[in-house]
Amino acid sequence: MNNLLWLVPTLPLLGALLLGLFGAVLPAWCTALIGTASVGIAAIIASSIGIHWYGNAPASHVFVQDLWSWIDLPHLSIGLSLYLDPVSLLMMLVITTVGFLIHLFSTEYMAGDEGYSRYFVYLNLFVAAMLLLVLASDLLVMFVGWEGVGVCSYLLVGFWFHKPANGYAARKSFVVTRIADIAMLVGILLLAVKLGTLSIQPMLARAVEVWPHGDVWPSLAAGLLLIGGLGKSAQVPFQTWLPDAMAGPTPVSALIHAATMVTAGVYLIVRTHVLFLLAPDVLMAISIGAAITLLLAALAALVQSDIKRVLAYSTISQIGYMFLAVGVGAWSAAMFHFLTHAVFKALLFLSAGAIAMRLHHEQNIFKMGGLRNKIPLAFWSFLIGSASLAALPVVSAGSFSKEMILGSVWFDPTIGPLLWGAGLLGALITATYISRVVFLVFFGPVRTEVSGRYGVRIAVPLIVLAAGSMLVGWLETPGFLGGNRMVTVLLRPAVGAVGIHPAMDILADASGYIAPLLGVAIAFTLYRSGYWQRAATAQPNALRRLMHSGFGFDAVYDVILVRPFMALVRGLRNDPVDLVITGISVLAIRLHRALRRSQVGQVRRYAGWVMVGSIATVAILVFA
Repeated sequence: MNNLLWLVPTLPLLGALLLGLFGAVLPAWCTALIGTASVGIAAIIASSIGIHWYGNAPASHVFVQDLWSWIDLPHLSIGLSLYLDPVSLLMMLVITTVGFLIHLFSTEYMAGDEGYSRYFVYLNLFVAAMLLLVLASDLLVMFVGWEGVGVCSYLLVGFWFHKPANGYAARKSFVVTRIADIAMLVGILLLAVKLGTLSIQPMLARAVEVWPHGDVWPSLAAGLLLIGGLGKSAQVPFQTWLPDAMAGPTPVSALIHAATMVTAGVYLIVRTHVLFLLAPDVLMAISIGAAITLLLAALAALVQSDIKRVLAYSTISQIGYMFLAVGVGAWSAAMFHFLTHAVFKALLFLSAGAIAMRLHHEQNIFKMGGLRNKIPLAFWSFLIGSASLAALPVVSAGSFSKEMILGSVWFDPTIGPLLWGAGLLGALITATYISRVVFLVFFGPVRTEVSGRYGVRIAVPLIVLAAGSMLVGWLETPGFLGGNRMVTVLLRPAVGAVGIHPAMDILADASGYIAPLLGVAIAFTLYRSGYWQRAATAQPNALRRLMHSGFGFDAVYDVILVRPFMALVRGLRNDPVDLVITGISVLAIRLHRALRRSQVGQVRRYAGWVMVGSIATVAILVFA
């Protein structure tokens, strides 16, 4: 069964190629079938591999499938090989399964759009690139997939390119992540030069052999890789692109900017965690940056009026929790939260899309209201996803993964209690802002009339993801709820058993369950008092404006980076190099115009020029 691994990334790529070549002439139903079935069959193969793995894993818990040699140099050989271990297996299952459900949802959500086939080309190509990223056995091949998802993100964010704002958002996401990717590429080249290989496992083994703990070289290499991961995962200071990326279709937000691409940074660190263990200062920086990110993003989400921007900031905050876990070495906790977050955040985005479909694509939460009875499927789906995001105890998957992270952080020997306090405060704010959305959208008076109805292609993904948001948390439970350790057991061969600790003291343990409930109570109290509605109509104060802007990072970057760069561009618009290039083009144009005058259509004149040329050629040969 493992030998079919190559089909998992190949099928979505084949679907993209078929639609790219023939999509313009295919009927819509055929486009939807090819786009969705290619990912669906890949998901079936991935699930079969997972089931086979669970019952009959290789002795080393690693399967490598060599496809072909790519680069063969005297001191560096790079082959295209697929590497499957428990970490990449989990990623593969999430990408294909959630990806299939989002493709299915998209077939109805995007129906009638003039770019229907183009949409599925981009979506399939993204899935293929993401699978290459997580299955690559070599850092350079991983970087190819890394850049592939970046390009697809640009194409999908700017899918409705006739709107200038969408084009701007796409360019912004592309430029910001490319800046971070340059640092990552430098880190990859550093590892190639210093360790002589980019094959991930031999490279990590070599790093342990030649670099002492805390040495400058592993710190530098890990720091450069970290910058790439921060950019792709929209963490401070690279988080500004993600809220604007909500300009793309809502299913795109569900797939790329919630369930898969933005978690690539977490995967990169977990995959190369041996290198990061050699750089304790970098791990400390990850923890502190994650605490700052999750709090700033949660506070920004608290004052947004666009439902998708609320979810965008929540994505930044929740990935901050994953980075918080990897910063203290809790690799299993980070991957468990990746799993739960992929399910409940995809559910939230698709539910938001389902709401917008029935409200003429309205996204302002203050123009909604009273939808609980109008669209019950969207209500229950969003409510279940919100409960999981808020980490409501026991009833939601997010509760189990977030508690696992907080428990791991608590026992960090450096600044564990401080990081735990930041995570707990983030949980309180998270429950408050998502409950605010629930109360404003689904309760109170109806502000926008509902129209239309859903088909089965909308309903099925919502129902499946809602079930997952309630159930996947039970794969990893605390001792008083059975002590299941399925995720930890699965990942242990790849990352060890780090992250399993004795129970915290009862006060700290209880705080993790009380904070979300307190957040819901705060949101409900402010809703009943009319505070949220009054705040939306009142002139915002300076603090509210600062929070709404994401704490002014865009404005700062505009002043210190964008404006100076644009001024430099204007100053160099007529630089000498440009003049030389322009002069060559002008000369070529004038020569063309002069020669064009000789084309007069008179055969006798052409014969005369041929005779002159022949005489000149003979003269040169005779007298030269």
